[in-house]
Amino acid sequence: MKNAIKIGEPQAFIYAENEDTSEWKEDNFSSHEEYKPLSFKMKETILDTIGHTPLVKMNKIPQSEGIKCEFLAKCEYFNPSGAVKDRISLRMVADAEKAGKIKPGDTLIEATCGNTGIGLALVAAMKGYRMIVTTPSKTSREKIAIMRSLGAEVIVTSTSACDDPESHISIAKKMEKEIPRSYFLSEYSNHSNPLAHYDTTAEELLEQCDGKIDYIFAGSGTGGTISGIGHKFKEKIPQCKIIGVDPYGSVLALPEKLNEGKVGTFSDEGTGHDYVPKTLDRTVVDQWIKINDKESFYMTRRLVKEEGLLCGGSSGQVVAAALQYAKENSLGEGVRCVVILGDTIRNYTTEILNDAWMRRNGYMSLNSLSDPKHSLFCVSWEKLELKESKTVKKDVTFDEVSKLMAQGFSYFPVIHKEKILGYISEHSFMHQVINEKKTKDDSVGSAIIKEVQIVIMLSLLFLIALSHVGFQRS
Repeated sequence: MKNAIKIGEPQAFIYAENEDTSEWKEDNFSSHEEYKPLSFKMKETILDTIGHTPLVKMNKIPQSEGIKCEFLAKCEYFNPSGAVKDRISLRMVADAEKAGKIKPGDTLIEATCGNTGIGLALVAAMKGYRMIVTTPSKTSREKIAIMRSLGAEVIVTSTSACDDPESHISIAKKMEKEIPRSYFLSEYSNHSNPLAHYDTTAEELLEQCDGKIDYIFAGSGTGGTISGIGHKFKEKIPQCKIIGVDPYGSVLALPEKLNEGKVGTFSDEGTGHDYVPKTLDRTVVDQWIKINDKESFYMTRRLVKEEGLLCGGSSGQVVAAALQYAKENSLGEGVRCVVILGDTIRNYTTEILNDAWMRRNGYMSLNSLSDPKHSLFCVSWEKLELKESKTVKKDVTFDEVSKLMAQGFSYFPVIHKEKILGYISEHSFMHQVINEKKTKDDSVGSAIIKEVQIVIMLSLLFLIALSHVGFQRS
């Protein structure tokens, strides 16, 4: 791709004019909920705290970028489970209960990249449902751990196209057929998803801004957030421009020529998709912006450090795209831009906030170690006191690796014909044993992580960047 951030044509909605919008007819929707202003009175349960998230002015980053317009951040990570998906989780369950489709004691099933799974696990725990979540393997360890701690049964699947029989969506559909008294909520086609944002998120923004919003920037995974807000704003403040942000590797942006790159090749969670969900109405989106993971994650770290906004990768994606849009369109004083910050950085502490993970995946340069301000600058190899790494061959068995782990090793570079194929970590090893049911005599080939940078430097100092790959724990 030529550009890290690419802004599409204005009036992108004209490319969606022939799309089927029958799902958005009023008679297809559940009844709307009356908007209730914020109250600080005691809450009966944690579910009563969902919504009414703060709107915060961004200061340092826009100023450092020479941007004159006003930037306001809707901090959805203030929801109880840390994400905007709490809103739709509660609404989907409440609407299904009203329709007589479910009752406490039943089994709820959802296919999700994590945040909706966490939200639904929270709702299920409070209301007395069994919760089963299917999620792709790219979902962060933090999200999986939180879902399980809330009592959900989590099934990790391959990260594959939605129509693949092994995808998290296909498996969820299959389980609904097999498990008695089960209900697949399906955030990708559930009307309650965009309705939650039409009735609450949009109304909150209108109240917080006194109806003065010129641009709103939002990502799109299921499309519920941008579609629900978009429909409300087109009714109440039609002059406001709705700008969608979509990662390279996703197919949601319009016109379609914007969607460069191989489908599915992005790491940012909870955003983008390989098909257009029913919950996304692209007729309300005025313009689209494409962006890559590197720009998204870099901005995420800046938001944490410079603005104190503890938001996740999809938030960095939206803000980076919005700032570039403001620059290219010379948005000046008096113009108000709102960005939706979808979830918390606490879901990605082992990824986006982890320098080793960022370098391994090509999102951060190894040259950062040559910065005089870096804590390891000019530290000699000998002073690091790193232990000798233990390599394994590609046909090693799970039993053999297990025995090596018992000796205190955490990572194992995998060698084949004197070349490094990748490495095995404790996490990739346990994932195959627990979720893929591998036995001790199976080859560990499926546990090999191949996304590793092989770097040759004149100075041994830089080898510390690879130390997490295979050195014995001290």
